[in-house]
Amino acid sequence: MYKSCNTYKQNERDIFTVEHDDTLLSFLLTHIGDKSRNKIKATLSGRGVKVNGKIITQYDFPLPVGTKVSVSRSKQSEPFKSKYVKIVYEDRYLVVIEKNVGILSMAAGRRALHVKAVLDDYFKMSRQRCKAHVVHRLDRETSGLMIYAKDMQTEQLLEHDWHRNVYDRRYMAVVSGEMEEDEGTVANWLKDNKAYITYASPVDNGGKYAVTHFRTLARTTTHSLVEFRLETGRKNQIRVHTADMGHPVCGDTKYGNGDNPCNRLCLHAYVLCFYHPVTHERMEFQTPIPADFKRLFNLNRS
Repeated sequence: MYKSCNTYKQNERDIFTVEHDDTLLSFLLTHIGDKSRNKIKATLSGRGVKVNGKIITQYDFPLPVGTKVSVSRSKQSEPFKSKYVKIVYEDRYLVVIEKNVGILSMAAGRRALHVKAVLDDYFKMSRQRCKAHVVHRLDRETSGLMIYAKDMQTEQLLEHDWHRNVYDRRYMAVVSGEMEEDEGTVANWLKDNKAYITYASPVDNGGKYAVTHFRTLARTTTHSLVEFRLETGRKNQIRVHTADMGHPVCGDTKYGNGDNPCNRLCLHAYVLCFYHPVTHERMEFQTPIPADFKRLFNLNRS
């Protein structure tokens, strides 16, 4: 695609001049032949790439003709690392992360650890003039994929048309007991009581209608591995629906039965598919089934 690109070296950095309009990751993949895609992404995340003298980490950052791109050849730049947050995808409008258990999605008290603060620190470190805007939430002890917007406009585009933008959300869960059905659908009304406990009703109780589709993937006599696909996104929807089915999510101290084989809430948001609110591209992400879930069903070799 690119017939020429001026390059020279200075102070342990490779300097390029862009001769055809491109985006950053595409440009680097074309012009850095001695690094794999993963290594180039790590260099980007580790603040090892500068565009016109400014550190840039966004994969799709636009590069007009004449732009100067410099890439560090040292191994000092480290990619973003956090015990609780992994960046799966990032562009100038949003970031997709995988959240670990034990961290809130957003602030709830002065000292509570939350993803927004971790991302804001990362944006500041990488000299990005933006803040993380919460679009949706996962409970503290639920792990998995989440979207954060980098500006208010992108947040509003996602939130105001959430159900049309997000076309597939699936969770993996370990539930108590041996599931009787291979697949099915749970549909009822969910409403909080005065103690802020959400309960299900087969008839309209003034709450919100909730629909969850499920598929049983593995069973033992004591537990089942189940995939849940959300048609609606209500508060504690999967946790309440599984409890109502008589197979609560393991490790759920609020709606469960004390069964906790993995020493955690056994709920993981493992598929997230949506239309990009700005580019309108299909964005599809999937994480592996957590290893501690798989061990219960001898699936580690599959």
